[in-house]
Amino acid sequence: MYRIPQLAVKYLQYILAARNGKGHGIHSPFVYEFVRCVLNDRSRASSWQAIEVMRKQVLSDDTILEVQDYGAGSSKRFTKHRSIRQIAASSLKSPKYARLLYRMVQYFQPENIIELGTSLGITTCYLSTAAKHTQVYTLEGADAIAQVAKQHFQRLQLNNIQLVAGQFDETLLSVLNEVGMVDFVFIDGNHAYEPTLRYFKMIMPFIHSGTVMIFDDIHWSADMEKAWDAIRNDSAVTLSIDLFFLGMVF
Repeated sequence: MYRIPQLAVKYLQYILAARNGKGHGIHSPFVYEFVRCVLNDRSRASSWQAIEVMRKQVLSDDTILEVQDYGAGSSKRFTKHRSIRQIAASSLKSPKYARLLYRMVQYFQPENIIELGTSLGITTCYLSTAAKHTQVYTLEGADAIAQVAKQHFQRLQLNNIQLVAGQFDETLLSVLNEVGMVDFVFIDGNHAYEPTLRYFKMIMPFIHSGTVMIFDDIHWSADMEKAWDAIRNDSAVTLSIDLFFLGMVF
């Protein structure tokens, strides 16, 4: 993992490159429309308010959970005691990026979504409310955290979410077989090179020409940058978009 000063420098370099137009040209009508309708959209949705109330609640919740931690790429399970607010502070996507994912779902209108890394379910709520007809399959490795997320879904009466608890290597393939062809994937579960590539390769037999795959924290570490480079240069990828904190491939 990069230290915060290192990540800040990399982000500044990214912003300067973007402002100078280096590597961020709009090469096709498809990308132009995506930028215009999604990245530049500043509208707000009424459903966000209830989700953000929930975010504030978990950020102040001192309830202690017994959490399984497999570690980056590890098959061994460790148990840690962490408060909900600690989990929230370290794992929740910011409102800015959760809302960006919401806009992506609204724009692409997928029939199904697979999310690797439910955490407390805040981002899942954004994915769910963006398109009520869409079936969301969200995978969480830690049972205790999954139970908290499930309570959040019930509180907001989100009935298009199917939560699957368990280690991704043991649950992802069964979900893929149930879904069949995958429309929209958000991978935010294990920020390491080998498992990120492994999940990518597991999903590849289930994609179609319109599948959108999004990877979280692609510049979080040298390991994740290596994984991102391997993914975006894969022969099956026809287009990639680097949003610094998120990476998209088509």
